[in-house]
Amino acid sequence: MPRPKRPRFIQFKPNVVYFKPRGVPLRQLEEVCLQPDELEALKLYDLDEWDQTAAAEKMKISQPTFARILASAHKKVAEAIIKGKAIQIRGKTG
Repeated sequence: MPRPKRPRFIQFKPNVVYFKPRGVPLRQLEEVCLQPDELEALKLYDLDEWDQTAAAEKMKISQPTFARILASAHKKVAEAIIKGKAIQIRGKTG
């Protein structure tokens, strides 16, 4: 049986819920979904330029967990850009 998921500390609340390629209606696009913890990890690491250890401490998770969340977020964003998919940004939880 897996360990229970620890709550993550998430502060950032985005003002938008979708990014999509210009000129293509949303209903025609496949989409990838960024979870709140993935968006927080992207913000802390890529935008705020925190190292993984400090960012993990801020989110109250381990550094290896932070690295997995960040890798998942990077993969989803890359897939959306390369394959022309929309990015849905899930609401804050936590």
